[in-house]
Amino acid sequence: MPELNRRLVLARRPHGMVDHEIVRLESSERPEPELGEALVKVTHLSIDPTIRTWMNDAVSYLPPIAIGAVIRSGGIGEVVESRSSRYQVGDVVFGMPGWQECAIADESDRPMRKLPEALDPPTALNVFGINGMTAYFGLLDVGRLQEGDCVVVSGAAGATGSTAGQLARLKGASQVVGIAGGPEKCAYVVGELGFDAAVDYKGPGLAARLHELCPSGIDLYFDNVGGIILDTALAQLAMRGRVVLCGAISAYNATEIPPGPSNYVNLIARRGRMEGFIVSDYARRFPEAQAEVLSFLQDGRLKHAEHVVEGLEQAPDALNLLFTGGNTGKVVVRL
Repeated sequence: MPELNRRLVLARRPHGMVDHEIVRLESSERPEPELGEALVKVTHLSIDPTIRTWMNDAVSYLPPIAIGAVIRSGGIGEVVESRSSRYQVGDVVFGMPGWQECAIADESDRPMRKLPEALDPPTALNVFGINGMTAYFGLLDVGRLQEGDCVVVSGAAGATGSTAGQLARLKGASQVVGIAGGPEKCAYVVGELGFDAAVDYKGPGLAARLHELCPSGIDLYFDNVGGIILDTALAQLAMRGRVVLCGAISAYNATEIPPGPSNYVNLIARRGRMEGFIVSDYARRFPEAQAEVLSFLQDGRLKHAEHVVEGLEQAPDALNLLFTGGNTGKVVVRL
């Protein structure tokens, strides 16, 4: 266990994509646990689009990352020293350690939690972690999925979208359509994940293809990307259709504020509903959702993929994969 703690901190606010001038690698003294705390050696980091939004100096559901502070993120590690009855040396735990080699776990309202032995860390950070919980509560609570719905999911080859589409099928949707970038990802969404169809947003005729696949309109649209794809889906809502605003990845690196969707007025005619949410609002209900998701994993009904990047110093490049389309599935950094 090194005496120094290598960590990545925010050097300045980004304008567009994140590079190694935005994030600085530095070393500090290894933190020492106080009474009620444990020292965790971080082994895996969860790379999520929302990390990019936390770097902005903007009002959000969490305060922005301060200049000079460790980049905020989820992750998994092993307890190597403990002064808490909650944590035992050798426990594998998950929480929000940030982009660093060592972190402190405490006994707060949202402590690090022990990882079920049945799950390896990359899988846990994917379907059992924030992405899986986002898909679960976004689809069922916010989207109010109903049996027989025609469901469309953008970012369908990504961590959250891939799980949302599969859960929609498991929960009784009549048609599940994924939107992804490129023939290879579309083939993966249908062939591996079991979506009924996939539409390549990089190709021509997105609107026409969605209309062909959902001729009576889209009952539930799970949006991970925003922009023109959201606008296209809004134009094709079914009566009382629902739009779940999970993310807007197409705009996270924008250097100017993008225009809002022009087809939002269709919500009036279709008596539709569009609602955003933050998955942490459902934190107290995670155990019930995780139990069901774990059962789907164990019997093979829920597929997943992880794109693993090696090395703490590669975390900024790993984050950019989410915006260039260089990944399929969940991006994880292994330290």
